[in-house]
Amino acid sequence: MMRKMGLLAAGAVVGAVAMGAVVQVGQTGSATAASSETYRQLNLFGDVFERVRSDYVEEPSEKDLIEAAIDGMLTSLDPHSSYLDPKSFRDMQVQTRGEFGGLGIEVTQENDLIKVVTPIEDTPADKAGVRAGDVITHLDGEPIAGLSLREAVDQMRGPVNSPITLTVRREGVEKPLDIKIIRDIIQVRSVRDRAEEDVGYIRITQFNEQTADGLNDAFSELKKEIGKDKLKGYILDLRNNPGGLLDQAIAVSDDFLDKGEIVSTRGRKEDDVQRATARAGDKADGKPVIVLVNGASASASEIVAGALQDHRRATIVGTRSFGKGSVQTIIPLGRNGAIRLTTARYYTPSGRSIQAKGIEPDIEVVQELPEELKGSEEATGEANLRGHLSSEDGEEEKVSAASAYVPAEAKDDKQLQYALDLLRGIQVNNRFPADPSQGIPN
Repeated sequence: MMRKMGLLAAGAVVGAVAMGAVVQVGQTGSATAASSETYRQLNLFGDVFERVRSDYVEEPSEKDLIEAAIDGMLTSLDPHSSYLDPKSFRDMQVQTRGEFGGLGIEVTQENDLIKVVTPIEDTPADKAGVRAGDVITHLDGEPIAGLSLREAVDQMRGPVNSPITLTVRREGVEKPLDIKIIRDIIQVRSVRDRAEEDVGYIRITQFNEQTADGLNDAFSELKKEIGKDKLKGYILDLRNNPGGLLDQAIAVSDDFLDKGEIVSTRGRKEDDVQRATARAGDKADGKPVIVLVNGASASASEIVAGALQDHRRATIVGTRSFGKGSVQTIIPLGRNGAIRLTTARYYTPSGRSIQAKGIEPDIEVVQELPEELKGSEEATGEANLRGHLSSEDGEEEKVSAASAYVPAEAKDDKQLQYALDLLRGIQVNNRFPADPSQGIPN
């Protein structure tokens, strides 16, 4: 199996989901000795730094200058390499664990104020009476106007058992409300499940340290609620899942596979190859599986979809995925934070690199867009990111920004309804059910 992989995440939530990418935590190999030309360029950097430090119109922060120079060097490589200052590194570690001290609300910014998207069930905010749609105007009596979303989130997070008072405006209530909340451990629930009558529906929103355990709980709950004999199959919804921990993506794939390779990573050197393979035991009990993907399914999501597609363990339904096929290593720098560096590409079991290409679904199903989103078909995805790693064969595929749309109501969700109809035999397609005997040789 691969070494344990880490997660880079930057969140705009207080006890909810965060964006991520497949990365690993570790050290890279020793660097080649620098040439005399390299030292000449470093001297150039020193000359420029000294001139800025001494002659800029206002006295600059030397720390900020150096950090910006480091970040500029890394971001010039590709869109996923960057510098993490100590605070960003701590935030990443918090998101990796999937739990932290906070309130338990998902928030967004609206007109310079912070609006509650939803309180998370059974968290301090939920118990204190915070409601979806509440607009937070003050934190401990201090106005929130002028703060960025991240700054507001940072203030709402804090040590467990510490108090904070939110002042909120609520529609239909004349006066602002003061709500006192005691912070507690908030667990980011990355796996949600429900019974769709005779079908088990499982949605994974990101891959954090809680994901594999959450999937196991979902299997148990659905088998108990529906009944193993009545359960026709599973829908694994990876739409709008931006990625996360590689080891969790491997564990999720393993739960559906009995044997065979799940993913491999290959670095710059020929011998820098790692492979992860499945262990015996299909927790879905061989039931038919449909994986839903769209243009915002990226990274770890694509690893799962690619593995199950190559082994013909699942039928992939939806639209082409994002196309992020690279691995970032998090290299700690002691008290100075860390760097996130792209060190490898990953490959599906059949040897496909999906970099800048994505996973093509077995059955394409395009959502019906509401009027306000029609015309938003501008290209997005990895292939449209400036400075992205090119695909190995030179063939790249862009995806549409509109392909990330998922209706709020299940009845309006064309992809979900098509998957349900396939599992119930209402729809027929020769790509379903997937036949593992036609998958890649193990």
